[in-house]
Amino acid sequence: MRRSHVFAALGLIVLILMPMLTDAIGQASLLSLVTRALIYGIAAASLNLVLGYGGMDSFGHAAFFGIGGYVVGILFQNFSDETLFLGLFPETNQMLITLPLAMLVAGVLAAMIGALALRTGGVQFIMITMAFAQMLFFLFVSLKVYGGEDGIIIRKVNELPLLNMKDKATLYWVVLAVAVAFFLGLRQVINSSFGAVLAGIRQNERRMAALGIPVFRYKLYAFVLSGMGAGLAGAMMANAMRFASPDMLHWMKSGELMIMVILGGVGTLLGPFFGAGALLVLESTLSSWTEHWQLALGLILLVLVLGTKGGLMALIGKIWARK
Repeated sequence: MRRSHVFAALGLIVLILMPMLTDAIGQASLLSLVTRALIYGIAAASLNLVLGYGGMDSFGHAAFFGIGGYVVGILFQNFSDETLFLGLFPETNQMLITLPLAMLVAGVLAAMIGALALRTGGVQFIMITMAFAQMLFFLFVSLKVYGGEDGIIIRKVNELPLLNMKDKATLYWVVLAVAVAFFLGLRQVINSSFGAVLAGIRQNERRMAALGIPVFRYKLYAFVLSGMGAGLAGAMMANAMRFASPDMLHWMKSGELMIMVILGGVGTLLGPFFGAGALLVLESTLSSWTEHWQLALGLILLVLVLGTKGGLMALIGKIWARK
């Protein structure tokens, strides 16, 4: 067995035992931090699919993240009021329904945005994706029926058969299971022929088109898959925080996801998860020390990104190579 596989297994064991470990050291809040890190890791890894592997600089992935959260929030509100969503769909509080539905809605939204944005490139692509996210942000701010700028309070976590979802440890294990399943699925996609074509498009789009590869179609498929992953993360975050708000759709959320990808390592599988965890730990630690923590965070991120030249995964790789 490779040494990397051993460390991966040990890391997974630590994550599985995290609820017991946080109870043992008397740091129950740490479990919530790890839960959010895993969820943001899913969202960042989704962005990394198009950014790191497809060469598409999307600055609007908050749209898919936020819409996933709002699917859960709106369905819960309809569930509480015993009304139909849009007058057509029955209300539900079942996670086996809300998560796939959040992914479906985010995927449809990604298909519509991608069909337009992917016909451009460079700065135009960045601005179009960000513009769509901001349009959705202001749309949900104006929708008073769904809380407006105050958002939707989700008083009850989505249910799963045979599980007590009110228990924070149970919710954490569900999030961990979803994150592991997502990671394995993403690795399968990247290592497939689809991933190879996507990498070729990133390196030289004109050459791939000359070879007869339907470049636009492959980029759109990747964009839709990426949007579905971000929608899944948004739905999980709404359950974890029991809240969905327009802030999930703001362009600053897209910026946070991009920072996580860059910090962890662009074009790496585990990088976005490490980046998400590192960013949340830095935010939590620095905010407890000073009210000017954003300045300190910016300086630390600048040093890390410029110093490692490839994010945390590059730094880990250098340390690994020395052993």
